[in-house]
Amino acid sequence: MSTANVTAMSRKLSDQEAVDDGIRHIQDLVFVRDLLAVRGASRAELRDCDEVIDGVRRRLAESAKRASARFATAA
Repeated sequence: MSTANVTAMSRKLSDQEAVDDGIRHIQDLVFVRDLLAVRGASRAELRDCDEVIDGVRRRLAESAKRASARFATAA
């Protein structure tokens, strides 16, 4: 196995880890949002949470696109 292949595999794993981390982050944010809702948070507070969740989702989508593009070019 060449050094180039090892480097490419390392990048793929790091991209996948970033995507996995993003998914876990969104899950945590949704859990906190639901907890706040149960505890009587205002609509404005819940809307703020939704905006943060949407931002993380957008970043996750971009990470997933980058990761998939690297998989496509490495094949």
